[in-house]
Amino acid sequence: MTLAQTAPAAPAEAASSVAGLSVVTRQGHPDFLDLPWGRPLAEWGDHTERLVELRRGRSRHIVRMVRYGERVYALKETRPRLAQHEHRLLRHLEEERLPAVRPIGVVTGRHDGGGTELDSVLITRYLDFSLPYQHVFRTVSAPRLCDRLLDAAVVLLSRLHLEGVYWGDMSLANLLFRRDAGALMAYLVDAETTEHHPQLSDAMRSHDVELGAENIAAGLLDAQSAGWLDDQIDPLEIGRELVDRYRRLWAELTHEEIVSADERWRINARIERLNELGFDVEELEIVRSADGTRLRIRPVVVEEGHAHLRLRRLTGLEVQENQARTLLNALDAYGLVLERESGRPLPEAVKAYRWLAERYEPVIEAIPERYRDRLDDAQMIYEFIQHRYERSKAAGRQVDNEEALVTFVADVLETLPDERLLPAGAAHGAHGPSSSTPKLR
Repeated sequence: MTLAQTAPAAPAEAASSVAGLSVVTRQGHPDFLDLPWGRPLAEWGDHTERLVELRRGRSRHIVRMVRYGERVYALKETRPRLAQHEHRLLRHLEEERLPAVRPIGVVTGRHDGGGTELDSVLITRYLDFSLPYQHVFRTVSAPRLCDRLLDAAVVLLSRLHLEGVYWGDMSLANLLFRRDAGALMAYLVDAETTEHHPQLSDAMRSHDVELGAENIAAGLLDAQSAGWLDDQIDPLEIGRELVDRYRRLWAELTHEEIVSADERWRINARIERLNELGFDVEELEIVRSADGTRLRIRPVVVEEGHAHLRLRRLTGLEVQENQARTLLNALDAYGLVLERESGRPLPEAVKAYRWLAERYEPVIEAIPERYRDRLDDAQMIYEFIQHRYERSKAAGRQVDNEEALVTFVADVLETLPDERLLPAGAAHGAHGPSSSTPKLR
């Protein structure tokens, strides 16, 4: 194996080449040199045993999934310039901790047996426990599913815009969803049209959200044609609602507010509203009027993940925002129990350590191995907490973890589909209707 004759790779990347083929990948991942790069991705079916068929959204490009051990990677065939551009933008999104698929590498210099140049390939890490929108429609039985889809899309687009990122192609096909404690969290999949600017103009933001609303409405119309969406739902109205929700959220995140100098409580109220929306205020700009009677306040830096950041600081757990809220509530409640037992206040770090060691980890370890791929750990804990609460309410007493685990495994986990890797054509799980053409109502 020799070094590729390409521009120097980033420190965290390795470059390899075989007969003019250049494969640049991040360290800690395969070199992918055992794949049949001399053939178009569409012809790989009989030429590698690494292919795995997973359920995914539609794509205008040829996409193949390959498996190395427990890891699955998505390979997208596209023009060299677009592959490099998308890889660079996905790296930026990752650095900014924005929800998007993780870029792993780019393959260039491909030629078939006759010497004809083939398109380049972008390699990304498959997002475990992610759900394409078709699977969400088929398996999530919830009366507010449209609301959850809209909220997830609006939060994602707002986070991108706050960081100066113009998407240019938001659609249901370019979104992946993960369960987030009863809600959904959206991830960007396709960054081919994405641009990064120091700051987005109002016109660029408006164009981005309106284009996304049109694309999502079109995707919902397709879903209706496929029988996944109830005919009484108006996709065009949902598109308009997306624009309205985005504008309301953006105003809450960024608008300037004038308050009286004796109404400083309104500053704290503004911060609390942003926290409730899942955003953390790192800094406020407060300007006093010339006569000292008025204050002008405006969030300067706003980052999504207020609960997520606190939980990570206390426990090191990396979870999504709504999951973090549930886990923090459980942590705080257990902290009160510990303080009552000790008869004195305890440091936050001590309570967090005890909760992690005595409540969180024992439940995860008690889950039988055959069920561990049903949900990610944080979602598993969320579902367990909800189950224990329902059992306690039905019993009229507090059901302890050991007792709740027995029925949780038998009554809940046994009915859940394995969502870590969704095989193409997977059967519908118990989360959704059992008919062959279930509809979102």
